[in-house]
Amino acid sequence: MSNIVLAQAAEAAVNINPGLAAIGYGLGAIGPGIGVGLIWAAVINGTARQPEAQGQLQGIAWISFVLVEVLALIGLVVYFIASAGGA
Repeated sequence: MSNIVLAQAAEAAVNINPGLAAIGYGLGAIGPGIGVGLIWAAVINGTARQPEAQGQLQGIAWISFVLVEVLALIGLVVYFIASAGGA
């Protein structure tokens, strides 16, 4: 009996409105956008304060940038999974 209830709850959770999934992705993309801005602002400030460390700062910034962008791409994949489940 409880397996049937769990199966119905799982099916209801998969049937997400695609518009709602798009709104969720839009809200989820705000975080990586802010993160990218903070990373490059820190690189610009660090380079302005210590120009000889520019190469090292940019290396760290690119690694951080990639990690933040992966979060945005994971959100995009989750959006496609959520929107395909409703169709």
